[in-house]
Amino acid sequence: MSLMILGTASHVGKSITATAICRILTNHGYHVAPFKSQNMSLNSYVTPSGDEIGIAQAVQAFASRIIPSARMNPILLKPKGDGESQIVLLGKPFRDVRIGEYYQETETLLNIALQAFWELQDAHDMVVIEGAGGAAECNLYDRDIANILLAQNLRLPIILVADIERGGVFAQVLGTLMLLPDDVRQNVRGIIINKFCGDFRLFEKGKQFIEEQSGIPVLGVIPFFDIALPSEDSLSLKDKKTDKTGIRIAILRLPQISNFTDFELLEQQASVEYVQPGAVLSSFDCIIIPGTKNTIADLQHLYDSGCADQISDAHTSGIPIIGICGGYQILGKTIIDSGHESHVGTYQGLGLLDITTTFSEYTKTTVQVTRTPLEHSPILRRMGSVSGYEIHSGETSVGECRRAFEDEGAVSHDGQVFGTYMHGLFLNQNAVHALLSCISEKKGREYIPAEAANPIYDDTIYDAVAHRYEISLDIETLIAIAQTGVPDPESRPSADDI
Repeated sequence: MSLMILGTASHVGKSITATAICRILTNHGYHVAPFKSQNMSLNSYVTPSGDEIGIAQAVQAFASRIIPSARMNPILLKPKGDGESQIVLLGKPFRDVRIGEYYQETETLLNIALQAFWELQDAHDMVVIEGAGGAAECNLYDRDIANILLAQNLRLPIILVADIERGGVFAQVLGTLMLLPDDVRQNVRGIIINKFCGDFRLFEKGKQFIEEQSGIPVLGVIPFFDIALPSEDSLSLKDKKTDKTGIRIAILRLPQISNFTDFELLEQQASVEYVQPGAVLSSFDCIIIPGTKNTIADLQHLYDSGCADQISDAHTSGIPIIGICGGYQILGKTIIDSGHESHVGTYQGLGLLDITTTFSEYTKTTVQVTRTPLEHSPILRRMGSVSGYEIHSGETSVGECRRAFEDEGAVSHDGQVFGTYMHGLFLNQNAVHALLSCISEKKGREYIPAEAANPIYDDTIYDAVAHRYEISLDIETLIAIAQTGVPDPESRPSADDI
């Protein structure tokens, strides 16, 4: 038994809806798994087996109370800029392609996705499938393996999600239904109106209108709510709130920023601002250079925008500077590329750490880690053991500067700059406390630790999200729809298809 969650557009709430439904079905006693055949995101997660998948499917796996696996997101596209993306296939880096080349592989990739789905289906009671973007992208129907081709092959019941906050919800729903292929439209069994603000009674006639015009029940109108879940992609950056007072932390919004979910626990406890390179940095108490999918291109952008000089000035002024993954590489003296990042040559980094990074092979380190910081930085010495994961290309050698962690990372001689390959460092509460207490002490302020929920691992968050949906959804009908979701056995690929 399975069902699909499709959307009228990007960012309408498919991921959080799928997360809520995974937890609701799990709480009703079903053994559930999430699935998204193709995801395009620079926010990813490393599974315990060392496979890389989209962060949303990892979150949905935790909501389902199971361990994330590569089958849940068999195809992950990671944009590198200039129309090129890296394909991560079944958790491993496959190759870099331009979009035209990618579409030439549609049939093969679809069969790989279908095989992954069937493996999940065989091992679970239900699979909750999340689509990508808008379902009614007519120009892509013949190659849309995330929505249309998957729906046509599996023939599962579909729940359509629309976002009322952005306006035009009637056109969203009815226009999408009108444009869907007949064999997909006939499987749409329910509609969810998402992100509603205000008095629900004012939308009762709107709900009736949609049902009369479409012949499909509106299963619920979900109120707008703010519960911390990891952001799936860069569209979420504009939703970041910076209204907290006190400590101000700048995270550079690099053109190819990746895994900015690293800072969502920190965001709950300080004023974190995603700052465009070139903006003034002197008023911030700390500067973080985050991960990037294209280290060399983003390094060049820092120089071109004047941000490199501002970072150097900030260091001179005693402002702590932290680099995570690609940001760690950028802080070094030299980056040598033999062609892996399509920028063959030797490049001068910011020079704040005595390290050299070399890109030589099309390989990637993906591993979960637990590390103990060394006491070479006022921030690190307060931290204690931390856990996270590495997702990076390139190898970094350390010169005369000291290590940040045992056998990993680096710290400047003055202790004010450090870098690490560990994503998720500031998803550790003790790391957040270490950073904020150090800054508070420097500013002459009392630091009172505040507890906050880790947006990935705190199980109570998933129950809170599910509850927000349960009070607004027709759960009985939703479960009945899911129970009718028997995938077409003809869609199971043979060994020759893959």
